[in-house]
Amino acid sequence: MVSGIRNFVRESLFSSEQSHYNGAVEQLEALKTRLLRELPGTRIALVSNAAVPSQGSLAVPPSDARAVARWLRDTPDLRLDFCSNVTGVDWPDRDEKVMVRRTVDGIEKEVTEVQHRPGYLEVVYHLYSVALGGGPVILRQRTSNRTTDVEVASLTPVWRSCEFQEREVYDLFGVRFSDHPDLRRILLWEGFRDHPMRRDYVPPDDYEYEPTPHDEVLERAQRHRASQEAPR
Repeated sequence: MVSGIRNFVRESLFSSEQSHYNGAVEQLEALKTRLLRELPGTRIALVSNAAVPSQGSLAVPPSDARAVARWLRDTPDLRLDFCSNVTGVDWPDRDEKVMVRRTVDGIEKEVTEVQHRPGYLEVVYHLYSVALGGGPVILRQRTSNRTTDVEVASLTPVWRSCEFQEREVYDLFGVRFSDHPDLRRILLWEGFRDHPMRRDYVPPDDYEYEPTPHDEVLERAQRHRASQEAPR
């Protein structure tokens, strides 16, 4: 199993061939099994990726994320010593149609129901081994919701390259990172309202900070100016 996981880390996972996909899934399952054995009590879920089928990922709760990250970095035959990319994803609340079994008029049958799925924010880390020359292994953290509990664990203490990228996710998505050494906005200024990469973000219409408004920006600025100048 160890040699198989080592090969998984070393091989490119970008191929979409079915045989490679099956092998990647098996190796990711093996990695999950090994993690659960080495870190008892850890919660880990496999997440498939329809867009890039051979790039599945491991989802871990924030409470377990740092322990899993250190294990991936420090285990000699893995040595995932470099985090190349940290990004955010906004998953809004949604309603889904699902098939469930219900008893109707005394007869059990499958029926369609609409179930509400609460939204959450997600942080995705792409990990590579510079020492062994392989990857990526993809790690995910999810918040409890999109409003009141938007904190995950900072992995900057594990991979220094996460620092600025976690700040960017905080700035644009509003995810808070516990124990981050310098959590503040990096692209927008302090005092800027909201987070522009959220799916429900509404841009301002005044654009006072835009020195040369044009096209849609100019139209919004003109409408805003007219509304401010209109008699009340």
